[in-house]
Amino acid sequence: MKYSKRQFASILAAAALFSVGAAHAQNALDNVLKAKTIKIAVPTDYPPYGSVDKNMAPQGLDVEMAQLIASKLGVKVELVPVTSANRIPYLQTRKADLVISTLGKNAEREKVIDFSAAYAPFFQAVYASKNLNIKSFADMGGKSVAVTRGAMEDQELAKVAPSNVDYKRFEDNNATIAAFVAGQTQTIATSAAVAGDMMQKNPQLGAEYKLLLKDSPCFIGIAKGEDALKTKVNNIIAGAKKDGTLDAMAKKWLGRPAGDLPV
Repeated sequence: MKYSKRQFASILAAAALFSVGAAHAQNALDNVLKAKTIKIAVPTDYPPYGSVDKNMAPQGLDVEMAQLIASKLGVKVELVPVTSANRIPYLQTRKADLVISTLGKNAEREKVIDFSAAYAPFFQAVYASKNLNIKSFADMGGKSVAVTRGAMEDQELAKVAPSNVDYKRFEDNNATIAAFVAGQTQTIATSAAVAGDMMQKNPQLGAEYKLLLKDSPCFIGIAKGEDALKTKVNNIIAGAKKDGTLDAMAKKWLGRPAGDLPV
């Protein structure tokens, strides 16, 4: 097949663009170190993992993790606010070098992005006052629990709790939290995100993590093929796990240590 000069020029231009894109796709770490800045996508509407304080400054577990990685790389961090819907596209279109946004790992996502080792837990659990002695699910017998009807924690609790638990089911998380905060129930079964936010806003409750229902760890999203950046991030996570930093961050924001996270 013969090409006109215009067609041939277009093919060469496309090849050049592909070559530049391919090179860029393998050089994220070099680019970050050269620019002395890393762009990290974080949530700002999902406390305690990511939100803004009264001065509109980002805060939360994911924000602290982003700051830790930038610090260990010796670069500044540019926090890029994202939602659940656009966090992966931001990574794919290079609007962010990393995504630290309560990202769970599954087979579908692994087709389009890579993942670091896990850096934080994301879980459903039972919470209650520090003064309430609950060491096992058997201890919940006869006690009242606030739970959102049909939520994962409602389903998981039904599998392990005694039959004489006094369920108080509500139609949404806000109503569930309100009932527990008002003292209408002795315990609450909810997600780490909901509980963490509740405990931050209501320290007078003296609420704490009691029993694990289901654990789904968080991973850092990395563009496909960025092996050098992935290795560096994994080394940082391994170091933070070893020196207790991950446990301290999880304890601060979620009420329990990070524990044994998958790599």
